[in-house]
Amino acid sequence: MKFSLYDYLPILLIFIVAGGFATSQILLSQFVGQRKRTRTKLMPYECGKDPVGSARERFSVKFYLIAMIFILFDIEVIFLVPWAVVFKKLLTPTYGLFVYYEMMVFIGLLAVGLIYVIKKGAFDWGERARREAEAEGRLLADLENKRRLERQRKAA
Repeated sequence: MKFSLYDYLPILLIFIVAGGFATSQILLSQFVGQRKRTRTKLMPYECGKDPVGSARERFSVKFYLIAMIFILFDIEVIFLVPWAVVFKKLLTPTYGLFVYYEMMVFIGLLAVGLIYVIKKGAFDWGERARREAEAEGRLLADLENKRRLERQRKAA
């Protein structure tokens, strides 16, 4: 088999199209999008938690629980995709349907785990999360008022 750079042209074309699409979307949002600069929009935001208070503040266990659940289902995809790619090759008389049933048991165990997590309320960010967000908002407003009053005192 002879090496030809021409064979890689479709891959280069995909990269060019993807880059052009990304660039066009960024430029379009800059020209068309709203430019309201509010205090909330200019705040740094990381890991789903507003940076309010001390850096040594404890995080809710739910953040870690969601991260572990994400890793669990990410690993499921890592096992499921290669299995799906070679599934037809694995259906030989030697293996039979064992390969299929083995993966169905794996998916079933993960489904049981997902149902357990849902029943335990790991994805329930209802009233409590709303109260926490409101408390953080009040804390932000109080800090802003204190800073404003200090600036007024210094100016006077």
